[in-house]
This record gives sequence, structure tokens and C-alpha cells, in this order.
Amino acid sequence: MSQALFKRPARAAIALAAVILIAACSKKEPPPEPIRAVKLQTVGAAPLVAKPEFAGDIRARTEAQLGFRVAGKVLSRNVELGQAVKPGQLLAQLDGADYALAAQGAQAQVQAAVTQRDLAAANYHRFKELRDKNFISAAEMERHAASLKSAQAQLDQAKANAAAQGNQTGYTRLVSDVAGVVTAVNVEPGQVVAAGSPVLRIAKDGARDAVFAVPEDRIAQFKVGQPAQVLVWPDGQTLGAHIREVAASADAATRTYQIKASLDAADTDVLPKLGATVTVIPQGAQAGATQDAGVIKLPLAALWDKAGVSNVWVFDPATSAVQPQPVKVARMDGNDAVIQSGLQPGQQVVIAGVHVLNAGQKVTVFQSKYAPAQDSKAPDATNSVVSGASGDASPAAAK
Repeated sequence: MSQALFKRPARAAIALAAVILIAACSKKEPPPEPIRAVKLQTVGAAPLVAKPEFAGDIRARTEAQLGFRVAGKVLSRNVELGQAVKPGQLLAQLDGADYALAAQGAQAQVQAAVTQRDLAAANYHRFKELRDKNFISAAEMERHAASLKSAQAQLDQAKANAAAQGNQTGYTRLVSDVAGVVTAVNVEPGQVVAAGSPVLRIAKDGARDAVFAVPEDRIAQFKVGQPAQVLVWPDGQTLGAHIREVAASADAATRTYQIKASLDAADTDVLPKLGATVTVIPQGAQAGATQDAGVIKLPLAALWDKAGVSNVWVFDPATSAVQPQPVKVARMDGNDAVIQSGLQPGQQVVIAGVHVLNAGQKVTVFQSKYAPAQDSKAPDATNSVVSGASGDASPAAAK
């Protein structure tokens, strides 16, 4: 009897522990999803004028490939890529020991030719005196005169050869003859180069071009002398230009045509640096601008992708909920996407926080604390203004 009474409290404690354990392991009720604040934009059709823009870079009007006029081993290279150079500055030098020896040999040949010429001149004068006294014949005199002329010719040849050898020695020094910037380096010390092989490329200071490429279907829109506008990235500098050269044939690899637009700025201080990235906008009747009567544009932030299809969230004012809507993008216009189909004017589209929404989720329209209160109707898309134009975002919208 006592053992039964002892077991009852133990069984009760075990049952109570089991109940507590089961309650602890049960799944808790998830918290309700917060109502997020979103920015809206009312879809509207507006005219769009699209002008073609082409990416290019700034290059010097004149660039020269420099090389040694003789072959040899590069002893030193005195400039680096991008370094500014002046006329007369030493750029690179070859090992000129062999050329110096050849110049010395040429000078020795000059001395030998001088000796032969002096000997022939002495003989000529001595036999001339004998001829004046009729001790030798006229034929003998002519032979000595010819020997003197031959010796003089050999001396002239030796001098010319010595001068050429001296020039060869000077050609082992590559010197800049213009002021400019080194845009390419093709050799390093110790390398053996052939005569005339490119060693450095120098972009001459002065006039500069904006060089860009256009596809084959646009080449007819460009004419020599046509005005253009050049926008320099990233400082936003705007320069006038005109088309200076249109390639007559397409590039073999890219099948595009290269066009050079000469910058009109006369002051070289305002010209962009070599290699700067620019955007070229052609002007005039041949610019090829196209105008659409009415298009729908949305910021890129309004689009999200699902299975390779572009979608947007459409806001329903009646239910304060959002639903996904597939759209087809025609092209890009700066930071906006031109919508070809899928939306109708008057619909309200979420343009911020699209990646944290779900189908049928209820949302609120974000109101900036710096702007007057607005109703659920967002501004029209034609003026590209969204609710909360000051750019502030609530914590819920930023999630």
C-alpha cells in the first residue's frame, strides 16, 4: 500500500514534465507581416525624343611610332608610359660600342686616303716641273694627273663613309623631336630590336579628337563637317566638336566604322586628358533623332525579374494591396526603362522596395515628413516625380 502511494507523486511529476516538454517543442505562431510603405508612380504616356549617343575616347590628332634607325641591344629606356616629354629629350638608347668601333675604322680610312692623296699630289707637282722642262712626255703627265684625281675621290669617299658611320653612332640615341605624351612602350632594356621596329608611341600636344565607332546602319547619318557635342565623363564637361573624318571601310573584327570628331576648343588647357571617356552626340539634320508620340517610362528600380520575365508591382487603391504585372521592356532611356506593353496609363506602380513585396500584400503609400500630405494617388509619370521627392525613406521602405 505504501509503495502505491509513493509511486503516484512520481507518476504525476513525470506527466507534468512531459506536458511542459511538449509545450516547449510546439511551433510558435509567426508574427504578422508588417505593412510596408512604398513609393508609387502613376503610369502616363509622354513624348520621347531619343538622340543617338556613342561612347568614345580622347586621342591626339597626331601620334607617331618612334623607332631606332639602326639595330642593336637596348641599353636603357628613359621614359615611362604616360610621361610627358619635350623636344630633344632622350627616350631610349642602344649599345653603341660596335658603331663606335666602326666610326673609328672609318676615320682610319680617311687618314689613309689623305696620305694617298698627299702622295699623289706631291708626285703630280714634281712631274709637272719635269714636264715644263720637257723631260717627260705629255702622256706621262696625264697619268699622274689621273692618279691625283683618283686619290682625291678615294678621300672624298672615305670622308662620306666616316660621316655615315658617325650618324650610325648617333642613331643609337632615340630623341624626341616633339612635345607630347608617351602612349605606348614596346621595349625593355636588354631587348634586341631591328632597325625601324616600333619602340615608343608619342601623342603630340595640341589638337585632339573624340574617336568613336558606329554600326553600319548609322554610318550614312555622319558627314564631314557635321557638328557634334562631346560630353566628358565624369566631370560633365561639355565641348563643341565637328566630324573631321569618317572611315571608308569597316573594321575587320567589329564591323563598325571609326569616326573622328575634332574638338573645337582652341585653349589646350580646357581640353580633356588623353584617353578620357566621352559621349559623342551628333547634331544637325543627320543626327538621326527619333521621336515617339507617347511612351511609358519607369525607373529601373521598379522592375524585378521572375523566370526571365520583367515584372512590376501594380497598386490597387481599393484594397491597398499590390499584385505582380509582367511587362515587356522596349529599350533603355538613361536610367529609365521604356515599357512596350503590359501597363496602361493611370495605373500606379511601386518604384521602391519591390524586392520585399509579395502578391496580395497590403502596403501604405509613403509620405515624406518634409512634404505635405497626399492621397493615395501618386504623381503622374510624365514629370518623373515620385512621392517623397526629397529622397527620404521610412524604415519600412528601406527594408
